Amino acid sequence: MSRIAALPDHLVNQIAAGEVVERPANALKEIIENSIDAGASSIEVELTGGGIRLIRVTDNGSGIHADDIELALHRHATSKIKTLNDLEHVASMGFRGEGLASIASVSRLTLTSRHADCPHATQIKAEDGKLSRPSAAAHPVGTTIEAAELFFNTPARRKFLKSEQTEYAHCATMFERLALAHPHIAFTLIKDGKTVFKLPAQPLNARIAAIVGEDFQTASLEIDSGEGVLRLYGAVSKPTFAKGKTDKQYCFVNNRFVRDKVMLHAVKQAYRDVLHNALTPAFVLFLELPPEAVDVNVHPTKTEIRFRDSRQIHQLVFHSINKALAETRADQTESVSNAGAVLHEVMGIMPSANPTEADTVHFADGLSAATTAMPSPSAHAPADSAKIRPMPYQSARAPKQHSLSLRESRAALNTYAELFKHTPADNLPKNTAAAADNYGNMPSANEHHTSDDELPPLGFAIAQLLGIYILAQAEDSLILVDMHAAAERVNYEKMKTQRAQAGRLQSQRLLIPATFSAGHEATAALADYAETLHSFGLELSDTGGNTLAVHAVPAMLAKADAVSLANDVLHELIESGASQTIAERENHILATMSCHGSVRAGRRLTLPEMNALLRDMENTPRSNQCNHGRPTWVKLTLKELDALFLRGQ
Repeated sequence: MSRIAALPDHLVNQIAAGEVVERPANALKEIIENSIDAGASSIEVELTGGGIRLIRVTDNGSGIHADDIELALHRHATSKIKTLNDLEHVASMGFRGEGLASIASVSRLTLTSRHADCPHATQIKAEDGKLSRPSAAAHPVGTTIEAAELFFNTPARRKFLKSEQTEYAHCATMFERLALAHPHIAFTLIKDGKTVFKLPAQPLNARIAAIVGEDFQTASLEIDSGEGVLRLYGAVSKPTFAKGKTDKQYCFVNNRFVRDKVMLHAVKQAYRDVLHNALTPAFVLFLELPPEAVDVNVHPTKTEIRFRDSRQIHQLVFHSINKALAETRADQTESVSNAGAVLHEVMGIMPSANPTEADTVHFADGLSAATTAMPSPSAHAPADSAKIRPMPYQSARAPKQHSLSLRESRAALNTYAELFKHTPADNLPKNTAAAADNYGNMPSANEHHTSDDELPPLGFAIAQLLGIYILAQAEDSLILVDMHAAAERVNYEKMKTQRAQAGRLQSQRLLIPATFSAGHEATAALADYAETLHSFGLELSDTGGNTLAVHAVPAMLAKADAVSLANDVLHELIESGASQTIAERENHILATMSCHGSVRAGRRLTLPEMNALLRDMENTPRSNQCNHGRPTWVKLTLKELDALFLRGQ
């Protein structure tokens, strides 16, 4: 073995560059973070060849003193920290002092900076890690860094880079993260001479809309909560906005973008009741905490961190998002859906060449569909017909005038409420008893009485469409409800509440036990998890010969198919495999059970039953989406309907 020898500084810098500067996006991050730490209020980024050929960053920060400019390109030279105590309380973006040195060792770098106390700027160049002598230059207060021909002196590393377009995409993503974290700073991005982004200093919600998208901003819920010195704020998407990708997930800790498993797991747990497993939520979350409570010195890229009390962070994130999602119901927030896109595709609505404000249909989720511009009646008429004008726009109905159907539905609802008020469910007529079983207790008629100016958010039912959807009339809007999805959410939330309060679900014994054939696994699951089944309101017994009998089912699911319900719950227990796992999947089991107790497509409902479901939706947490994240209702306002039929065009 060769003798041990100290490596030359230049080689050390190139080794360090392998961790710090993996690709142009990493170099861009290091340079922009230095500008942020310098107190810049405006940062301009220019990229050529995806950042491979040139990265130029100009800021109006405090600048570097002429006496320090040469030292700025040396390893472990920094103005951010001086002692170990400073490192433990570091609040700046950079602090390791190896970013610029690493970039200078693998590029042709030019640093030009002017401090406010200096009469002129100073410039220094580095090529292959060799520094030139500092020289005077013309530059306003601030700094410009140019990194050209990245990895020109390490061809093996350069071969690992992707195409210029791919590298630019990574740079743009990094730029967006930094711009999102610092909305008080104006950012400009220029790609190959063309301006791509020009973001002024703006409020956080405006910056989120500019970076993440207007559709996310429209379909998001605000988060702002804290515990002592901890604060979590930002925005999370409504469950029905969630996609199958993770490109709209941003976690910032003290304004630093991070990928933290604790925070991501807490977000996933908060969405588990309202989101399909194949979908992921979109969110922009900012966590503020004392610098000493988080270790950012885990990796040179500083995207990995460790919390001193990760459990406290997990609880804060989980409970904050869970509370916001619980308010996704009709009396709190609008439902989000793809109604606009569906109408656009199904009806073949094509945008006009110059759509006007009247040409655009705006939907509840912020999507829009532009209608075809229709020529006015006089567009092709002779000149002498100029006096002929289209009729002036008139609203489809007066704001305070309700149709006969609406009055009838109110009367039916009040009648139903009075009938149900003092009558045991067992003595009700069949349809009314079913409504009581499926939707819970109805309030008195007085509680349902509303004036013409105070309609419930979901209005009153007027019809059932194809045995699947409920049509309801609200103030200036038509409400469409997926009755199975809505009832599924209502039943699910009721079962969760009852189980949390009583520790088990109330059972209702069957007059005649329902028997069914079961496999060996189901029989074994019954023997292993009899107590667990009992807590879910199910009572089963093994009658021998691979036959099981259902003796009791949850009271609120008394109308469900007992055999199918028992089979599905046993299947869930077989998949869970352990009591601890069962506890973790408890909500999933309850969701499976609630699906059996919900009204099925094709079942005819009376107006009182429909209205009972609407009122329950308005008082049930998370009722804007079913247990799988699908929207339970959508709204088409009168203005949107008028636009579809070109009224007032």
